[in-house]
Amino acid sequence: MTALVSPPTPSNPGTAAVATARSAIRLRLNPVLDRRGTVDGAWWPRSSDAAAELPDLISAIEQRLGRAVLRVGLYHDVWDHIPRRVTARGRQVKVGSFRSADPHLITLSIEGTAPISVLVIPPGTANDPAMAALTSAAAGTVGVGPADILHPTGQDEEMRGHDSSAAWENEGGRVADLEPAWPADRGLRTWFLA
Repeated sequence: MTALVSPPTPSNPGTAAVATARSAIRLRLNPVLDRRGTVDGAWWPRSSDAAAELPDLISAIEQRLGRAVLRVGLYHDVWDHIPRRVTARGRQVKVGSFRSADPHLITLSIEGTAPISVLVIPPGTANDPAMAALTSAAAGTVGVGPADILHPTGQDEEMRGHDSSAAWENEGGRVADLEPAWPADRGLRTWFLA
């Protein structure tokens, strides 16, 4: 596992107070990067401000891989201040936001190689579950989905913070209605075909 370190960059002077902590970027990548797993690593940003967080992520990925990041794709509805481009290591990098992507992933297109997918651990996540997700994602994730890394099955529903049937319905599944589709006063009709 590789942990990369660089200080966060504020998107504007108003966020300077947040950046004064100047902590290391919380990123772990699979050292092999064989791209067989669901994700190639995990990142735990300090905020949902894409303009402030992405430059350091891009710099850390470029430092680790020794190649330029060409484009970043992320889920639109979980990020604030999504720029069309960000400056990282003196270059402009394109940023695309999508509503059809997995909200827990960021995809980075890398010069001369296949893209990598990085699990995004929500900024407000408690330390222990976030560290467990960072470790798990960097260890290899064949057959394990992003939501499963963030919410291991051993946790109870209250700790997980969501209803699994609601998450399933959000992904296109649907729980069968327990009530009949017709009004109760209509009565039961039996049809016989002769």
